[in-house]
Amino acid sequence: MNGAKAWKPLEADGEREVTSHREPGEEFLFYRSVAEGMIDAVQENCSRGAFENMEGVGQLSEDPVTNLRYHFVVTAAMLTRFCMEGGMAMEEAFGLSDEYIRRMDCCTNMAEIVYVHDQMALDYVCRMRNLKKRIASSKQVAEAIDYIYVHIMDRITIQELASAISISPAHLSRIFKQETGISVSEYIRQRKIDMAKNLLRFSDYDFADIAAMLSYSSQSHFIQHFRTQMGMTPKAYRDRNYMNNWNVNRESFTSSGQSPSAP
Repeated sequence: MNGAKAWKPLEADGEREVTSHREPGEEFLFYRSVAEGMIDAVQENCSRGAFENMEGVGQLSEDPVTNLRYHFVVTAAMLTRFCMEGGMAMEEAFGLSDEYIRRMDCCTNMAEIVYVHDQMALDYVCRMRNLKKRIASSKQVAEAIDYIYVHIMDRITIQELASAISISPAHLSRIFKQETGISVSEYIRQRKIDMAKNLLRFSDYDFADIAAMLSYSSQSHFIQHFRTQMGMTPKAYRDRNYMNNWNVNRESFTSSGQSPSAP
């Protein structure tokens, strides 16, 4: 096109101090926790002020309030994507994002932005929890699923689960299989493997740590269980998927001559 300037890669400002970015594993674990309806984990993340901790994240503006605004928009976009992948309807996911960005736009200081961020995260996670409970048609099975999500890091027995919702183990086993298509034990195993996959992808915990966190009796038991469910060992899964989304993003940016920043 006549008069158009030729595109060239962005060159770093030599006078600007280069920011050292932290690996985005914590952020991705947060997004996954929201998408999987893990309310306790999201509440813990918000209560310790993870969003407002700017150490090791990209400096998108010299003004601290504007910088936090930009990071808010990134978080909203990521939560929308992860929750849609988790089953949330597209219009609902985008509608929430739009509404909370509008609310954030009315904020005048960092404390207000952090408050709206936490409300947004809790809104998404509660909706995702309810979405995952809708597979159950009875109140008792919905309560059982809710109990499993809250206690996924613990060793859960059918007897304890049945006692928690005040029905017999035999009755729970029957109605759970009838409504979900799988047994209680299999459902618990699947949810533990879901959490293990997130930890393998987005954290540096070793296999013994992950086994202990998820209340497996031993590392070997965890590895055997993982291989049965996934058809590969935890090591093979991590080698294939570690920081997968981030690495793909980094490679695409690097090939264009730009430097990515963690969300």
